[in-house]
Amino acid sequence: MKLPSAQQCYQVMESTWPPAARRSIGPWTIRLDPSNSSRVCSATAEAPWTPQDIALAASTMRAAGQRPLFMIRAGEAALDDALAQRGYLVKDPVNIHAVALDRMAIQRPPPVTTFEVWPPLAAQAEIWAAGGISAGRLAIMDRAPMPKTTILGRAKDRPAGTLFAGIQGDCAMVHAVEIAPAHRRQGLARHMMVASAFWAQGQGARWLTLVATQANTGANTLYASLGMAVVGQYHYRIAPEDALD
Repeated sequence: MKLPSAQQCYQVMESTWPPAARRSIGPWTIRLDPSNSSRVCSATAEAPWTPQDIALAASTMRAAGQRPLFMIRAGEAALDDALAQRGYLVKDPVNIHAVALDRMAIQRPPPVTTFEVWPPLAAQAEIWAAGGISAGRLAIMDRAPMPKTTILGRAKDRPAGTLFAGIQGDCAMVHAVEIAPAHRRQGLARHMMVASAFWAQGQGARWLTLVATQANTGANTLYASLGMAVVGQYHYRIAPEDALD
């Protein structure tokens, strides 16, 4: 079976991790959100653009209280170059991973290791908060359309990990994977990923997808070991703090 394309994964990310607001301004979709999560605070080109359009997008984001941020997807080298010439800095190169669910949903995690939970428990919010995943990102999860869930991971009879997953069409996407520091490198993230695959399969999905920064070598190694393939990349360009557009 052919894996989902990067373009399909962009759409799944947009649906399962939605911004508080979207604006169509000139050739751009501009996402506005108080969470400071790049995925929901960036602009993307949806039509041919001009240098003047870059200033338009930047001023719109600044007026909304956001630092100008553009997502650069496959085939957008011209936009990347134009932003680089304006001093915009590369931020968070990302890998997009995908796998067929029937390759992951084979053997369930050990009993009482993982639980499907919606809405998330206070213990999960605490784990996320300790990892820098703030209330603004929990609000993103809350506004995401169904079907969605969280996976609570337990270790030594205690809450130890959490993730969020949502579905668009036949693709599930996992977000916000977080393991409490005392329980890392013990296999819990693997169990939680497998649990999310079983959940997604039960919802009728065929694929499991996620994105991870290329700098997060531990996460990328884990996902590769689960049979997930890299189906695309993207990165952001962010305005220098002293830039005037």
